[in-house]
Amino acid sequence: PDELVHGSTVATNTILTGSGARTAFVTTKGFRDLLTIGRQARAREDLYSLTPSPIQTLVPRELCFEADERVGAQGEVIRELTEEEARRVMTEVVSSGVECVAVCLLFSFLAPEHERLLKRIAEEHGLYVSASHEVLPEAREYERASTTVISSYVAPTMTRYLEHLEQAMNETAAVSLRVMLSDATTTGVQAACANAVRTVLSGPAAGVTAAFALATEHGHDRALTFDMGGTSTDVAFCAGEVALRRDVLVGGLPIATPTVDVHSVGAGGGSVAYVDEAGALRVGPESAGADPGPAAYGRGGPPTVTDAQIVLRRITRERFLGGRMEIDTEAARAAIEQLAAEIESDVESAAAAVIDVANAEMERAVRRVTVERGHDPRDAAMVAFGGAGPLHACELATAFGITRVLVPPHPGLLSALGLVIADEAVDAVLPVYEETRGETERGLATRLEARIALAAGDLGRRIGGAEREPVTQLFVSMKYPGQAHELLLTAPSLDLAALCLSFDEVHRQRFGHADAESPVEITTVRVRVSVPAERGVKVSARPRATASAEPTSVWADGGWREGHRYARDDLGVGAEVVGPAVIHQMDATTLVPPGWHLRVADDTSLLLERL
Repeated sequence: PDELVHGSTVATNTILTGSGARTAFVTTKGFRDLLTIGRQARAREDLYSLTPSPIQTLVPRELCFEADERVGAQGEVIRELTEEEARRVMTEVVSSGVECVAVCLLFSFLAPEHERLLKRIAEEHGLYVSASHEVLPEAREYERASTTVISSYVAPTMTRYLEHLEQAMNETAAVSLRVMLSDATTTGVQAACANAVRTVLSGPAAGVTAAFALATEHGHDRALTFDMGGTSTDVAFCAGEVALRRDVLVGGLPIATPTVDVHSVGAGGGSVAYVDEAGALRVGPESAGADPGPAAYGRGGPPTVTDAQIVLRRITRERFLGGRMEIDTEAARAAIEQLAAEIESDVESAAAAVIDVANAEMERAVRRVTVERGHDPRDAAMVAFGGAGPLHACELATAFGITRVLVPPHPGLLSALGLVIADEAVDAVLPVYEETRGETERGLATRLEARIALAAGDLGRRIGGAEREPVTQLFVSMKYPGQAHELLLTAPSLDLAALCLSFDEVHRQRFGHADAESPVEITTVRVRVSVPAERGVKVSARPRATASAEPTSVWADGGWREGHRYARDDLGVGAEVVGPAVIHQMDATTLVPPGWHLRVADDTSLLLERL
């Protein structure tokens, strides 16, 4: 291969385990407690608590320092930061024994000179520095500070990891290394290390990218991507493009960089089923993991979703992992029987209830990214992948009136495909904070065109050397005056009149109303220069053939139903199957319930349609 594209959870795990670098935080005088105060927004579990849990910050108060400076809301310097003051602050930072420092001064995205001075002096002392005007040059000091701190906190770990990987690759093969980012693009090692926070949620982004690409190849521009693995389920809705958002939480801390709009729930094949103190059946978020794993692994594990599927004969001993791993079906049944006794049910009904509860968790996730965002899922195609996704896809689709489900040739490997087809990109954020509509549109567009051309030229030089022609894209953050938060829109051009109308429509779709007479404030413009990756992926089509069916009984619709089992490798292009049926392959199992029809497409994807 010419290059390796790498997705990683290193940054995410560093945050969740608290194993990042010892980091200092430098901010404007009077705002030392910015990270601790936060937004005063309680977590759901603390909503009515008389003693709510405090925010768990990555930087303790003793490592928060103040610089005597001030920039106003219009970018005017109210109090100059002298070099003497900057050196005093950094002397205190160095004496605290930190490895990294995050600098976030008020309104520095409008006037970054003070942050640049602090960064220069910190680097003279050998510290790694994240400056907020480089990480996130946007308003809202808490989110900007949190994002900058996280970038600094994870950077040394991420840098060591990527540099070690790159060195090992150079010693074994002459291939270049690219890194997956949270916004479904890739970048080089140096850029990823310089802004490490952008790798935090890169894992789900790859799967969404590949799933939407598969949907578009099959003629669907609206897709619900459904990725169910062993521990969790990730869902996303793509309406003509991969949707981005900027208000995600990781470990309870906000990250405001662009991220693929994915909602995750703790429901997967290894999710533990149990009865709570009130006698209700629950599934997840605790997972049995790989060790001990589900009860069927024969290691004394608890009852899980996988065990329930085994009891319902959707997963069999002979076909599990293509026959490469033997499972203990009796142990799975015994675990579900114990659960059935607690809820006073027979074993099959208890297993079906476990599946229903897991599906209900996933239904909530689907609602979050569809109806709560103003999207109707009924006119979308579902793309089911991950090791467990195709087993649950049709049941989940039925709950939302979705009539088409796509299962890729290798569901367990689709996220890896997403890495390969992701565009390589670099971007820059331009602060704007101006209102427009009507007469002001032409003047603002002229000013923005000049700034965008300058930024695009610089970005083009950074991504230079590519074989394919770079493409420039614009993403505009907009809101009505007085609103606290923006909506992020993809801008085909700088036609501000059309952009304002698009904003009205998106606002109406999301919130149920719009004000076409009101000015619209453009807060930022993100300029992205990308090199499109090769989208077409060649799959060796199996010859058209009639697959041999193995008669079986499968639990569906509250009882045992006579159906068939098929090995996916035996299903040639054009083969058709009517449910109930189970399709086995090494990395996944697909359930075709009664009332569903399956056809093998030319690229060997499974096309399921509700009759």
